[in-house]
Amino acid sequence: VQLVESGGGLVQPGGSLRLSCAASAFTFDNDAIGWFRQAPGKEREGVSCISTSDGTTYYADSVKGRFTISRDNAKNTVYLQMNSLKPEDTAVYYCASGACYSDFFGGFNYGMDYWGKGTLVTVSS
Repeated sequence: VQLVESGGGLVQPGGSLRLSCAASAFTFDNDAIGWFRQAPGKEREGVSCISTSDGTTYYADSVKGRFTISRDNAKNTVYLQMNSLKPEDTAVYYCASGACYSDFFGGFNYGMDYWGKGTLVTVSS
């Protein structure tokens, strides 16, 4: 069981980053892989999630229109393309495997089984 994030770093406001989550085949066989973040002093929040079977995607309202999640099943990898980054996007970003489902209010709920160690994204000038 392994999830490894990469792609974090320092970027200026308005810039872009692409995060990658490389998963072992076992974890990729779960229903979904999602991205989550935790900023200093704040609770963890769900950012985006994708079904590894049918490609259904979910996004938090705060990132809709700016972030795009995608998957490459052949590589057991999920990506998070982050555009128009804002200082409030600064956080440690984690990927996790498990299950995601609509909350019927435009966001999503989740129950994740395995977590990566995270990658730091800092948006600052």
